[in-house]
Amino acid sequence: MGKNCELSVRWRLMNGCDEEESQASQVNQSRTSDQSVSDLPAHPDTVYAPWHGLQLRAERGLPLRSHNLPVFCQPGTSHLYLTANYPESDRATRAFQQVLYTEPGFRRANEIHIRLGLIHKSLHNQEASVKHFRQALNDSNKCSLSKAQIRLHIAHLLEIQGKYKQAKEAYEQFEKLEGTEPQVKATALKQLGWLYHITEQLGDKNRREGLAVHYLKESLASDNSNGQTWYLLGRCFSTLGKVHDAFVSYRNSIDKSEASADTWCSIGVLYQQQNQPMDALQAYICAVQLDKTHTAAWTDLGILYENCEQPKDALTCYINATRNKGGISSSLTTKIKYLQQHSDSVAVQHLQSKQKKLPSIEEAWALPIPAELTSRQGTISQHPMGKNAMLHSQPMGVQQTTLAPGSAGVMLPDDPLNKKKALKRPSSEPLELPAPPPLSPQQLQLLHQLQQNEASLSPTQRQQLQGLHHQMMRYQQYQIKVHQQRAAEQGQRSADMLNGMPLPTPITSSGLLPHANIPDNATQSQGDTGTPLASSVPSESSSEAGLPKDLQKFVTDHLNETDLSALLNSSRHDLATSIAEDLLAQFTQSQSTSVKKEPSALNSQQSSESSQQENTPISHDSVKNPSPGKHSSGSPREPRIDPTQVEYRVKCDSDTKLVISRNVPRSHSPPPAPFNISINMKGREVLAACKGYGKGGITTSMLGDRCPPRPPSPPYPLPKDSLNPPTPSVYLETKKDAFSIELQQYCYSQPVVVIRGLAGALKLDLGLFSTKSLVEANADHAVEVRTQRQQAPDENRDLYGNRLWRCDSSRGRTTIARYAQYQASSFQESLREENEKAKGLHKDSDSDSNSSSGAKGRKKKTIKFGTNVDLSDEKKWKPQLQELTKLPAFTKVVSASNLLSHVGNTILGMNTVQLYMKVPGSRTPGHQENNNFCSVNINIGPGDCEWFAVPESYWGVIHNLCEKNNVNYLTGSWWPMLEDLYEEDVPVYRFIQKPGDLVWVGAGTVHWVQAIGWCNNIAWNVGPVNARQFQLALERYEWNKLQSYKSIVPMVHLGWNIARNLNVSEPKFFEQVKSCLMRSLRQIRFTLDFVEELGLEVKWHGRGENEAAHYCNDCEVEVFDILFVLEQDKKFIVHCQDCARKIHPRLEGFVVLKQYQTAQLCEIFDRFQLAHHVPTS
Repeated sequence: MGKNCELSVRWRLMNGCDEEESQASQVNQSRTSDQSVSDLPAHPDTVYAPWHGLQLRAERGLPLRSHNLPVFCQPGTSHLYLTANYPESDRATRAFQQVLYTEPGFRRANEIHIRLGLIHKSLHNQEASVKHFRQALNDSNKCSLSKAQIRLHIAHLLEIQGKYKQAKEAYEQFEKLEGTEPQVKATALKQLGWLYHITEQLGDKNRREGLAVHYLKESLASDNSNGQTWYLLGRCFSTLGKVHDAFVSYRNSIDKSEASADTWCSIGVLYQQQNQPMDALQAYICAVQLDKTHTAAWTDLGILYENCEQPKDALTCYINATRNKGGISSSLTTKIKYLQQHSDSVAVQHLQSKQKKLPSIEEAWALPIPAELTSRQGTISQHPMGKNAMLHSQPMGVQQTTLAPGSAGVMLPDDPLNKKKALKRPSSEPLELPAPPPLSPQQLQLLHQLQQNEASLSPTQRQQLQGLHHQMMRYQQYQIKVHQQRAAEQGQRSADMLNGMPLPTPITSSGLLPHANIPDNATQSQGDTGTPLASSVPSESSSEAGLPKDLQKFVTDHLNETDLSALLNSSRHDLATSIAEDLLAQFTQSQSTSVKKEPSALNSQQSSESSQQENTPISHDSVKNPSPGKHSSGSPREPRIDPTQVEYRVKCDSDTKLVISRNVPRSHSPPPAPFNISINMKGREVLAACKGYGKGGITTSMLGDRCPPRPPSPPYPLPKDSLNPPTPSVYLETKKDAFSIELQQYCYSQPVVVIRGLAGALKLDLGLFSTKSLVEANADHAVEVRTQRQQAPDENRDLYGNRLWRCDSSRGRTTIARYAQYQASSFQESLREENEKAKGLHKDSDSDSNSSSGAKGRKKKTIKFGTNVDLSDEKKWKPQLQELTKLPAFTKVVSASNLLSHVGNTILGMNTVQLYMKVPGSRTPGHQENNNFCSVNINIGPGDCEWFAVPESYWGVIHNLCEKNNVNYLTGSWWPMLEDLYEEDVPVYRFIQKPGDLVWVGAGTVHWVQAIGWCNNIAWNVGPVNARQFQLALERYEWNKLQSYKSIVPMVHLGWNIARNLNVSEPKFFEQVKSCLMRSLRQIRFTLDFVEELGLEVKWHGRGENEAAHYCNDCEVEVFDILFVLEQDKKFIVHCQDCARKIHPRLEGFVVLKQYQTAQLCEIFDRFQLAHHVPTS
C-alpha cells in the first residue's frame, strides 16, 4: 500500500480558445513532497515547479500535470522550450519522457518529440531519433518546425544509419514537394547530390557524379548563397577533372561563406596535384590559420614538405596534426616516430642539397593572405596583396589532363560562430599562442616595492618595473580574452532553427579531413556517410597510389591498409550528429535569456484555486448496483460534453483499487459521483462502474498508478571482499537429479546458476548443433554477423586505447556455410600462429590481443560474430528441436510451466531457439532479457565462454553508469568496466561455461558474455509461473513505455491468456494477473466511451488463431482489443488511441475495430479465481 498519488489531466481546445477563456480556466499546481514553490514569483496563470533548472512551457494554458514533473505553463506562448544546458540533456530527456508517459495525449507532444529527436540524434541514438521525428511528423497539431524540416531530419538520419537507398528516396521527395521553403529544399538537394558523390551503392560512378553535379546545381538554384554547396560542387568538379570549374566553385564558396579551413585545404590539394607547391603551401597555411586543429590540413602540409625534401618542417606539421582533441590513429604517431628517429640522418643527407623549394613553416606563417581571402575579410590583415595570390580566373599551370581526381571527403561547415572566429585570426598571428605566465609571489612583491619607490628608481629599475607591469597586464588581458571567448561560444548560437530557419549547418571544422592527398578510388564503409548536415565522411582508400613518391615507400613499409584508413577516419567519428548538438544549443541558449525577462509570479490566488480543485471529494468505497443514470452518457441530467473539454482525476491507493472522478467545465452540471473498482467485482460491474468516464480519452497504466517507473536505488552496500561472490553451481550425475523439483526451486531463487554435466546426465546429442551438422542441414540459412574488435574479457577500449563502456560493432549478413568457412579458417590461422610461436618465428600480432598486457598500445584484431540464427522452423530443424524436448520442463522451449508458451504467437528468440556461432573474442554486450524474462543458454562447444552477471536489484546502478558513460541502457551496446562496478559496490558473478553446461539466467539479471574459444551456443527465454516473474515483466513493460521502447512481449495479451489457460494457486501472482485484467477492462471501457462520444461505429473484426498481438505503428505500445486502423499506401496500419487522436482529433478516416466480445472477456475475468493448492500425501 503506497502513498496516494494523484493525476489531473485537462484536455482543452487549443484552436479557438481565446485569451479570456484561457485566463478563466483553473490551473492546478503540482507539488512534490520535497519541493516547495511558495517562495517563487507569481503569475496568475502560471504553474511552475523547479527541477534542476529545467522548464517546460505549453501553449494556450494547457497544463502538464503529473507526478514530480517540472511544469511551466503560461497562456499565450507558442512553443515548449528546453532551458537546461546540453550537459543536462539526460535530465531533459527524463522530464520529456515523463510528460509523454503521464499524458500520452498531450496536445503539444510534437514539440517534445522534436526535442527528443534532436537529443537522441546528438547522442548517436539514430533509431530512437527517427522514431521521435516520425511521431512529430504524424502529429497534426502545429509545432515549431514545418513538416518539410522534420522530413529532412528523418532523411538525414537514414543517411547516417547507412540506409542510403531509403535516404535517397526521402531526399528525392523534396524535388516534387510543393510549398517547401527554398532553404529546406536547397539543403535536401545538397544532401542528395553529395550522397550520390560518396555512395557506391547508388550505381555507376560516372552516372553518380553526373547526378551529384545536377542536384548540387539544383540546390544552388534554390539557394545561391550557400557556401557549403559551392564547396561540395567544387569537390565534384575536382573528381571529374574539371579543374577550372572546381576553382570557380571554391572561389564562390569563399565568397559566400567567408573563411573556411576545409575549402582552403581542398584548394591546397588541387594545387599540390597540379605540381604547384608554393600555391599549395599558401592554401594550407590559410587553412591552418583559420583552424589550428585542422588535422587534414596539417597532415597534407606535412606531406607537401616531405615531398619537397624538408623533413624538419614536415615533422612540425605532423606534430601539429596530433593536437586535435578527437584523437589521432597510430598511423600518424608511427610516422612521427619514424621521422624523429631518422631526423639526424635525414638532415645530414639534405645538408648538401639545393636551396629549399618552400619557405619554412615559420616563414610561411608570416606570408600575406591571398586576395580572395582578404577581399572578404578586410579586418584580418593589413598586409598588402602579395604576388603569390592563389586564385586566378585562369589557374596558373592547370591542365585538366594531368589532374588526379580529388577524393571524397567532408563538407564545408557553415557555422557562423566559426566564421566570426576566423575573422578575428590575423595571418601574422604566431604559430602558438601560449598563455602568458602570471607573476610569481616574488615578482608581485618586487612590483609592489618598485611602485612605492617609483620616484627614486634608477633607469634599470624603471625598465624592470615596466617589464613587470607589462607582464601583469598581458596576463590580465589574456584572462579577459579567454573569459570573453567562452562567453561568446556559449551565447553565439541564434534561434534560427526554432524561428523557421531550415536546418543551418553549424559544424565546426576542427578535426575534419576534408580533402586528404589520396586517390579517389575510395571505398565507402558501411555506416559512414559524408554529409553536409553532419560532416561525417566516407572511409577513404588506404592505397598509396597517388601519394607523393617519397611517401609511397614509407606507407608500404610502415602502414597497412587498416592503419591508413583509421588515420583518415580518426577525426570523423563524433561528427555524424554535430548538427543536433548545435541546434540543441541554439534553442537552449536563445531562450534562456527570454525566459529570464518574462514575469513569473505565483500568488496566493493561484494557490487557493489549486487547493479548491484538490479538495474534490473522492470515494474509496466499492460501488454496489451502480445507477445507469450516474454513468450513462445518455442520461438526460448530464449534457453532452466535448471530449476535449473534460478534466479527469485519477487517484490510486493500492494495487487492486482505483478511484476516478471527473471534472467538467463550469458551464456543465456537476460530475457523476466518483467510483471505486476492485478485483473482487464481476467483469460487468467493472465496466459499468467505469462507463462514461472515458469520453475525453484516457490512457491508464497497467501498474495501477500513474507514477512513472524508475530504476531502483542500490541495495545496502556490501563489503568489498563480497563483490566477487561464488557462482551458484549444480553438478548433475543422473536424469533424476535434472528433473528434481529442488533444482527448479534453486534456479528460481538465484540470479544465475550454471548447471554442469547436464548433457551427459540427459544423454543430449549436442553434435546436432555443431557447425558441421548445421551446414549439412541448411547451409544457406541466414546468419546475422557482428563485426567486433577482439579484446580481453575484462576490458573494453577504443581504437586509441582509451577505456570506455560503449561497445561498437557493425552489422552484416551471411549464411551458415560462409560463416562456417570463416570459423574454420580462423581456427587454422590460430594453429599456425601457435606453431610459429613454438618455433620462435612468430612475433606479437593482432591475434594476441586476447591478453590484457600492453593492450593500450596494441591494435585490435577484427573478428566476426555470427548471431541470432533462427531455429524456429520445425521443418528445417526437426532433429535439433526434438533433442531439446529431453530437457526438464522448467527449461523447455515449450511447456505449460513457461509463461512464454501462453503468448499464443511466435516471438523469435524468446519462445523459439536461437543459435550463436563464435570465434574467440565474440561478445554479447551487457543487457537484461526482454521484459526481464529468464533465459536458458547451452554451450555446444568445443570452446568455452566466460560469463559476467549482476543481480537484478543492481540494474539501476548499471543504468546510471551507462548514462554517465553516454550510452543508452536499453538500446545501446555496452561492456561494463569491472572497476566502475566495484567502485559502486556492485557484486559481479564471473564464471566459465564449458561445453555441455547450461546457464540459467534469473529474471532481470544483467549479464554479458565473451567467447574464449571457438564454439556454438543455443539460447531461448522462459517465464516461470510465479509472482516475481510477472511483476518484473510488467514493471519493465511500463518502463519501456516511458523510454519509448517496444516491449516485444505483449503483457496485456499474455495476462488474458494466463487467465484463460492456467489455474493459479499463488495468491500474489493471482492478484497481479487479476489486477492486470481489471485495468484492461477499464481501458476498454474508457476507449469505447471516447469512440461513442465521437459518434463512430465500432466494427467487429475478431482475431485469428495464432494471430500476433498488435502494436501502434507510431509509438509501438501494445494495442489490445480495440484497434484504430488507418489506410496508408494501400496498407491498413494500426494505431493506439492517443496516436490516432494526434493524427486527427475526431478520428476522421479511421476505422475502429474490435477483436474480442466484451461478454467473452467478462466471462474470462469472472472465471479466473484463486485455485486452492491441495498437498499430495
